[in-house]
Amino acid sequence: MKIGFFGAGKVGFSLGKYFSDNGLSVTGYYNRNKESALEAANFTGTKCFDSPEELINESDCIFLTVSDGAIKSVYDSIKSPMLSGKMLCHCSGSLSAEEAFPDIESFGACSCSVHPLFPISGKHESFRELHKAYFCIEGSDYCTSVWTDIFKRLGNPVRIISAEDKTKYHAACSMMSNLVCALAQESLDLLTDCGFSEEEALSALYPLAENNLRNIFSAGPINALTGPVERNDSSTIKKHLACINDRIIRDTYISASRQLIRMAEKRHPDSDYSEMEKLLDK
Repeated sequence: MKIGFFGAGKVGFSLGKYFSDNGLSVTGYYNRNKESALEAANFTGTKCFDSPEELINESDCIFLTVSDGAIKSVYDSIKSPMLSGKMLCHCSGSLSAEEAFPDIESFGACSCSVHPLFPISGKHESFRELHKAYFCIEGSDYCTSVWTDIFKRLGNPVRIISAEDKTKYHAACSMMSNLVCALAQESLDLLTDCGFSEEEALSALYPLAENNLRNIFSAGPINALTGPVERNDSSTIKKHLACINDRIIRDTYISASRQLIRMAEKRHPDSDYSEMEKLLDK
């Protein structure tokens, strides 16, 4: 199967390089900014196409690695009988294949969404770590079967999910990835208020965060839980709330602590957390 990419951003660069380095046949790239397509083609040892039609004609499977908001409009610009026998894929975590490619069967084509649970942060580096990524696939039976087999051969774990679960699935990914960044920034802000430089704060927090994540993934979040909520230490929580003046940080602290109470109650079913709950409701 020959794989082409419409879009030459971080995801297109990374998947194309990962595929080509692992023996898959990558035809190349089309991008409205030709310089980007040329850079991606040079990076992956493939071809820069001058038009979408050329890319489609030379590829069996076309990945639309453009921004989530542009996937549907790109599809609308290329949908035609020339898609007959082709497979279209996108990498959005939130969009289903049907939302992105409505009525694709009428053109004799099929589609799926292929989402790596991985923070692709750079065009030239992220591909090196993609062998660790968990891929979630959704779409037509044929497409999901093809890509499940491909990723399993590459050594990646795969999960097929339903279209109905895509939004909830993406929310879960965002919480573990993006929202963790928000919590890290709020922690940094509090430490810089204490006199730390940002560099010092990051250095100080690194072993704390690293070991916490290790415990979460080895024992589960509930068993990894430590701190004043888990200890049912309302006096410390009260002090924390009194010293946090930023409204957004305070609201985040309260919301997260309410969830921690639910977790702590499962770990310590005989403990009474009602006093702490009242404190967080004030």
